[in-house]
Amino acid sequence: MTDPAYHRLGLPVTASPYAVLRAAVRALHPDTRAVRGFRTSRKRFYQQMLCAHAARQAAGDQPNG
Repeated sequence: MTDPAYHRLGLPVTASPYAVLRAAVRALHPDTRAVRGFRTSRKRFYQQMLCAHAARQAAGDQPNG
């Protein structure tokens, strides 16, 4: 089972890791991105999105759409 936050990104399985990061950054509220104290949490969120994408690619899931 993958992270529900990853599913909300709406990315195809063929998306690059860079596209996953861009979508994850856009998914966060601008105020959340601006707070320096949340840096560690943001990095953890991005890493979770990359891991979920890699797991989905390894499982060979079909693209959303």
